[in-house]
Amino acid sequence: MFFVDHLAHSDPLVERFERWVRGRLTHGFPLDDAAAAAGSSKRTLARRMRAVLGKSPLSYFQELRVERAVHLLKTTDESVEEVAARVGYADGVTLRTFCGVTLGMGLRKSEEALLDSARLKTLVLDFYGDGQNLECR
Repeated sequence: MFFVDHLAHSDPLVERFERWVRGRLTHGFPLDDAAAAAGSSKRTLARRMRAVLGKSPLSYFQELRVERAVHLLKTTDESVEEVAARVGYADGVTLRTFCGVTLGMGLRKSEEALLDSARLKTLVLDFYGDGQNLECR
């Protein structure tokens, strides 16, 4: 599951990228800026991300956004719309879509979540339980 990021810490370049990108979840990032911040070229960053985590920098960035959103949905009373804004999505529909894809919900659950903010929060809580094993920084 994407909440386990200990592999990122096995590679200094990937760790630098992760640290940099976590501070920019609300804003997004140009890959050129991300690579420069991590001290590499775009190509080297992409290769190392694939080698260490099996995903592109953008995919990892989206997973970190969803991770943060899940944490906020579980630990605050904020609505899905409010959480979406806090993690950099334009609206709750976008957050619901990425949650459905990233959390591996089936199409039916994703569609239901798209229609109902309270239902998305319930699905997240059901999927992850009490959140004791959820690591968010």
